[in-house]
Amino acid sequence: MGFYTVYKKQKEYRYMKKTIKRKQKLGIRIGVGCALVITVILLAVQGVSNLTKKPVDTSEGIAYIKGKESADAKTIEQKINQLEKKDGTGDSSDTRSMKERFSGAVVMGDSIAASFTEYDVLNTSSVVAKIGIHFSELDDQIEQAKQLDPQIVFLAYGMNDVTKTNGDVDKFIKDYSEVIKKIQKAMPDAHIFVNAVFPVQESAVEKEPALANIADYNEKLEAMCEKKQIGYIDNSDIIKDEYYEEDGIHFKANFYPIWAEKMAEVATL
Repeated sequence: MGFYTVYKKQKEYRYMKKTIKRKQKLGIRIGVGCALVITVILLAVQGVSNLTKKPVDTSEGIAYIKGKESADAKTIEQKINQLEKKDGTGDSSDTRSMKERFSGAVVMGDSIAASFTEYDVLNTSSVVAKIGIHFSELDDQIEQAKQLDPQIVFLAYGMNDVTKTNGDVDKFIKDYSEVIKKIQKAMPDAHIFVNAVFPVQESAVEKEPALANIADYNEKLEAMCEKKQIGYIDNSDIIKDEYYEEDGIHFKANFYPIWAEKMAEVATL
């Protein structure tokens, strides 16, 4: 075989090799192109499928969110109603009875609070009170109030513990603070309002000198409530000598609707 013949065959071989490579590259490009086309088609089909799907039912989620926000919404509504009442733009035609207004609230306290049911001002389901009770004895009352599931809790304690602490205001505040912590743990969604300890008449002070400095107790009590960011109810503006019983500590029947109205106004019931 001559040189020219060999050269010619080698040239033909190289040409065939290049041709095969070009075809291979072309095949790869065609394959990639087909893959892209298929991908686009699949995405288009998925898009159409999404458009034709039924909308997701979000009602349960919305209900859950509303449930979580209901307590805060009620608080905001109460504040708005209170402001409207002050500036005269609110509805002043509330004909509900006091029992109806306190239907979602509980008054916890001692013998002074117990008279709410004795004089039929509030329902028994709105009052958890016991004569002569002290801060250290409230676990059963807290559990009883918890079972009632109140939105608002009014506290009316202190008279018995003022005499028990005998002027030790810091001890009184410490014990009251522990009571509030227990209530907040038992009823975390309830809004708490603390009534000031009622002043007593001079005749009561003569019998029990420890009652002479109730004003000092209330000053610290108000500061405690402010620190804890809970409500404090100063009832000094509704107290009159004519409302007191002979012992100078407890109150007559005609005082209780006035006191209930004061609490209802503060809490916008």
